Amino acid sequence: MRQILFAGAIGLFLTLIGTPLLIKLLARKGYGQFIRDDGPRTHGSKKGTPTMGGISFILATLIAYALAKVITGEDPTYSGLLVLFLMAGMGLVGFLDDYIKIVKQRSLGLRAKAKMAGQLIVGIAFAVLALQFSDKRGLTPASTKLSFITDFGWTIGPVLFVVWALFMILAMSNGVNLTDGLDGLATGASVMVFGAYTFIGLWQFQESCANAETLTNPNACFEVRDPLDLAVVASALMGACFGFLWWNTSPAKIFMGDTGSLALGGALAGLAICSRTELLLAILGGLFVLITLSVVIQVGSFRLTGKRVFRMAPLQHHFELKGWSEVLVVVRFWIIQGMCVIVGLGLFYAGWAADK
Repeated sequence: MRQILFAGAIGLFLTLIGTPLLIKLLARKGYGQFIRDDGPRTHGSKKGTPTMGGISFILATLIAYALAKVITGEDPTYSGLLVLFLMAGMGLVGFLDDYIKIVKQRSLGLRAKAKMAGQLIVGIAFAVLALQFSDKRGLTPASTKLSFITDFGWTIGPVLFVVWALFMILAMSNGVNLTDGLDGLATGASVMVFGAYTFIGLWQFQESCANAETLTNPNACFEVRDPLDLAVVASALMGACFGFLWWNTSPAKIFMGDTGSLALGGALAGLAICSRTELLLAILGGLFVLITLSVVIQVGSFRLTGKRVFRMAPLQHHFELKGWSEVLVVVRFWIIQGMCVIVGLGLFYAGWAADK
């Protein structure tokens, strides 16, 4: 429990004091946001705002996790390290994308094939490694079964698992990336989901099958390899994003860029895979799913009928063009995300209570 508190507090402190230093550094080098011409006109004022702010909370998360281990004397686990690897790896791909946007003044950054290749390399490495490193109970960080509250169904095998894990990683990374269009929107939504995974990890640790002899009902236990350490990672991410939100909320002094959005999406997917709550992530991260669907619907409708369903996609820009202020869109979307987290945690608890 102390690890969770230390990780969250250190992550929060580091981004609160470190982000303004990063803002000054990026501003001095002229690493400002490139604004697309086809976006809402109100976004013109954002041009030149320092980007690549994801560097701040990625480093803060890694340092917070390491210091929490040093302070408490606990050892890191393979599950926790793999989620951090996935976060940092996806963040590196995003950093290269952001860097090209800034240096070459090309709004689309990396070429699509290069960006996809980077995501595939990191995702495949994570998926393959997640099926290694079994503990004394024979549990690996990930499972070859699909999961909702816990594992269910038949084993899909390692090859299909890698494909499934890649789908989750790419879907969540790009989902957060699409959501990161308004000041603080993606950061605030991510804080809520990481908070949910902090609770889930702690609950899974308390009700772990490793402690079956002390549980009132061993049939309701969780077969997760390192639930407590996953809670530590989630707490570090929650704290780091919370501190970053202080500077990222409207009017944003810095943007997370693809550096941050790809990293957060990767971390969310990694936590879901390692905590055996893969399908539950679609509910916990409901806002990301909703915004991604809006893009799919918009593109599909235009290609099939030549007509657009929304004034602009992703969905947040549709409401901006309807006359909603940026702050109003962000707050209302945060409310939607909060409801998704409440429903997701309710289903998680209900699933455990039903087995009990």
